[in-house]
Amino acid sequence: MLIVNSTITDAVTQTNVMVTGQSPAMALAHLYQTLANSVAMATLNAVFAQQQTNIIHQAATCQEVIRLFSLKII
Repeated sequence: MLIVNSTITDAVTQTNVMVTGQSPAMALAHLYQTLANSVAMATLNAVFAQQQTNIIHQAATCQEVIRLFSLKII
């Protein structure tokens, strides 16, 4: 029969209880990080769309200015 020191048994038990107790906090921290990443990606996509829209508006304005300059006014 193998006899284990009670100090070792207590240390292992306390470690297991600590890991089990920390699981909800770790899960919530993971959830917060995922949420923060999602918000950052949504913001990045919004900024990219705004930049692309600005480029389209600049191109349209340039085309209209060219069209106005090409009109022959007598």
